[in-house]
Parts: sequence; C-alpha cells; structure tokens
Amino acid sequence: MNISRTLRNLFHPKRDLAPIFSQQAAFLCQTSEALVTMLSSTDPAEWKRCEKEIKTCEVQGDALLTEFRELLSERLIGSLSRTDLTTVAMSMDDCLDVIKDASKAVLIYHPKKIDVQLQDLAQIIQAEAKAIRELLPLLWDIRHNAAAISLQCDRVAELEHAADDAYEEYIGYIFTEEEDVREMTKYKNLAELFEKATDSEKHVADCIRIMVLRFLHE
Repeated sequence: MNISRTLRNLFHPKRDLAPIFSQQAAFLCQTSEALVTMLSSTDPAEWKRCEKEIKTCEVQGDALLTEFRELLSERLIGSLSRTDLTTVAMSMDDCLDVIKDASKAVLIYHPKKIDVQLQDLAQIIQAEAKAIRELLPLLWDIRHNAAAISLQCDRVAELEHAADDAYEEYIGYIFTEEEDVREMTKYKNLAELFEKATDSEKHVADCIRIMVLRFLHE
C-alpha cells in the first residue's frame, strides 16, 4: 500500500483519526495556558484550580490515546505507518503528563514567589503547544505541505533552544541571588520540570519530522 496515500487518508479532516490528533493538540494548548495562568498568581487557591484543570485534561488525554490505539488497530496499514502514528500520539500524551507534573510540583513546593524567569519558561511551553497545534493539520497533505511542516518543526526547535538558554540563565541566577537554600531548591526543581516540558514538545515535532521524511522517501 502506498504510505503517502495511507497517511493522507488517515489525516483527512473527515476521517476519525484526524480529530483525535487535533483534540490532543487542543488539550496541550489548554494545559499550557492553564500553567501560564497558574504562574501569574501567588494565590494557592488559584494554583489548585489551575492544577485541577490540567489534571482533568491529562486524564481525558489518556482516554483519547486509548481510543486512538483502538481505532488504529482497525486500520489496514503497514507496520511502519502504525508505529510512526502511535509514536506521535504517545509523544503528545507524554507532554500532558509532564505539564501535569509541573503544575503539581507548584502545589507541593508552594514557592514563596514566582520568578519572572519561570513565567517565561511557561510561556515558551505555551508557544510550543500552539506551534504543534498549527503543525498537525499540515499532515493532511504532506507532499504539498512538506516545506511548511519543516518550518513549523524548526519553530518548535527554536523555542526549545530558547528554553534551554532561559533555564541555564535562571539556574545561574538563583544560585547567585537566592540565599534561602530551601527556596532555591524549589525554584531549581520547578525550572527543571518546565524545561523538561519544552523538551517533550520538541520531541513531538521531532517524531513528526521523522515520520514525514519516511513517507516522502517511500
């Protein structure tokens, strides 16, 4: 079976697999937006509300991944296509898990303040999520959208590199400026989780890039 034709059929907006990918991206955007909102406040009640919203999306995302696997198992497609599609779906689900962990950590650590650097990292997470949401519809016609897909993947990679720089600068900042070792540890751990979230979103773009390259060379 022609793999390019298979992928085009699977991602046609009227097919039932395409909406699942779109919904995963929607959950990713919703959770990242809630994380940004969470870090714009120092009110524990607001933290709890945002964490609950993120957790709800993560649970729904797990159910969506199960539905995706069931639908994919019914499709007569090659093993390579099945593996690549599953990898992309699972990588987006992993992003939801990491964002959930980050929001939970804010509740657990209860930091005295939310530094602007942490807010910046959360905004990068949100920007990557939006880029992924814009990327997915391009898969409906890979051959005509190959250049646009590559540019969008590059956009996610650029944001992840910016997050790496921001993370390193922030770690240097807190080790220099923060005198309370306990609070410093909280900020460091939170920054690590946020940076991990940007890595996980870049992994989504990397998986898509690899999948597309394989299909184009089939």
